[in-house]
Amino acid sequence: MNGARQALVLTVSDGVAAGVRDDESGRLLAARLSELGFLVEQAVVPDEIERIAAVVGDAVAAGARLVISTGGTGLGPRDVTPQALARVLDYEIPGFAEQMRAFGRAKTPLADLSRSLAGVVDGTLVVAVPGSASGATESLTAIEPLLEHALETLGGHTQHGTGS
Repeated sequence: MNGARQALVLTVSDGVAAGVRDDESGRLLAARLSELGFLVEQAVVPDEIERIAAVVGDAVAAGARLVISTGGTGLGPRDVTPQALARVLDYEIPGFAEQMRAFGRAKTPLADLSRSLAGVVDGTLVVAVPGSASGATESLTAIEPLLEHALETLGGHTQHGTGS
């Protein structure tokens, strides 16, 4: 994995990892990112902190510019994606999480229970979205207007017009 438009969609799910649940959210996210011009790889891990952190780290080391994980952002005892990402993130980007929840809130008040987040690992944008197909795709839709500029800025393109 290398190049400015490489992305990883990481599905975090015990059921998908065991082969007893369909990875609808992962498929839908990968399809949309492909439409946006990303070269997308997909991976699946169970809800285990060490495995999640390792796959994110490996994707960053392999040159991914964007990692989107789906699943593990709820309140259940096996929902550990935020804890895993806390181990690897250099810093969080609170506005992404705020935008995802605000967008979701227009559809359901339960959006506020999501622990979705975003941050940066060694210049790579990492975003955690819910595991439901609707929650995942709505969260991506919410941040699509921010993606290009975020990736450009992370890539070192920090010159902006001065305006008048």
